[in-house]
Parts: sequence; structure tokens; C-alpha cells
Amino acid sequence: MKFLIVFVALFALAVAAPVDVVVERQESDVQPESFQNSLKLSDGTLIESQGHLQNVGTEQESLVVKGSYSYVSDDGVTYTVNYIADENGFQPQGAHIPIV
Repeated sequence: MKFLIVFVALFALAVAAPVDVVVERQESDVQPESFQNSLKLSDGTLIESQGHLQNVGTEQESLVVKGSYSYVSDDGVTYTVNYIADENGFQPQGAHIPIV
């Protein structure tokens, strides 16, 4: 669920971007127990993720998602976040993210 919120927020940011930004590539493969998707925009934004159900059919069934997103900031620096979202929550990693 957290992944969905993050993905929708990032997608909303991409959609709200200036009109001159266009989708260069968009791919999606959704299966009953897994998915993969990617989105590349002309402004350098790249979003990729893949997920699968684990412990299917049990009370411990959960979705595990691995992915990344990157964007070019106003100062020209490309920021990349790699993450895992699973039963332990959303776990982002990036050079610009403080380690707690």
C-alpha cells in the first residue's frame, strides 16, 4: 500500500510537470502474483519497479517491491533513490538521503 502511495505521488509529479516533458518510454507487465513497470520522461526522470507476492495463500501473504526513481533537479544534479518496500516498510537508499 505504501508503495502504491509513493508511486502515485511520483506519477502525479511527472504528470504535473511542464507541458514540454513527454513520455519517452512506458512499459508495464502485470501478472496475478507479480508486476514490472518503467516510465522514462524526456526531462530525465526514470521510474522502475518490480514486485511479487510472497507467502501466497497464507496469512503472512505480502507484497515485496524493489525499484528506483531518479530525476534531474533544478541545479542539474541527477538524484537517484533505490528502495525496497516489504513487510518491514519503505526502505529508501540514496547518496543524498541521510542514514539514520
